[in-house]
Amino acid sequence: MRPGRRLWITGLVLVPLGMLLMTGTWRLGDSAFGGHSVGSDAMRPTYEQGDTVFTKKIGGTEVHRGDAVFYYLPGRYTDTALVFQRVIGVGGDRVSCDGHQVLVNGEPLRETYVAGGDPVGDGKSYDVKVPEGRLFVMGDNRVNSRDSRYFLSDGQSGTIPADAVREQALDGAGVALTMVGLLIGGFVLVLIGFGCGLAGHLTMRRAPRTEPTPAAPYVFR
Repeated sequence: MRPGRRLWITGLVLVPLGMLLMTGTWRLGDSAFGGHSVGSDAMRPTYEQGDTVFTKKIGGTEVHRGDAVFYYLPGRYTDTALVFQRVIGVGGDRVSCDGHQVLVNGEPLRETYVAGGDPVGDGKSYDVKVPEGRLFVMGDNRVNSRDSRYFLSDGQSGTIPADAVREQALDGAGVALTMVGLLIGGFVLVLIGFGCGLAGHLTMRRAPRTEPTPAAPYVFR
């Protein structure tokens, strides 16, 4: 096969491959991952106001203790924005505070992430049983977070429905960097494909054409 034609065929393969990679990566990122800017100090010092948080879109059944999640609960807050807090207890857990520390199922909760090393904040005591299918949530900055502790008398012990959770915060930017890398890789493949196709086309155009050898005349005898 001539070099020009080989380049042209390579271009035909790489262009759709690159387009497929970019489109697939974009759709995957849009359906499975997201990102938000932190709008308050409630999750300091883990997440500062203005930080961009990369997230994974999840359902309520995928939530675990310790997860930092974005949830949507317009009936509790005045606006309709997503709320960013940490899951302290899940359905069936007993969450309590003796005014000095937070306990889950009677065991002191080790919270290295709380602001100022203070897991209590206002110093109020409480003792609640988390209903099934619900979550007890608090901010990492306990002195400046309007969380489950402020709604203990709402009939649900201040908890939120697990299915109100929309996304889970991801530590680091690994996922985002991977997605960007795939998009760039697809774009590069498209460029290489176009380049190979163009080079093959030009090579075939410039290649000298060989005139066919005329057939010897047939001599009748």
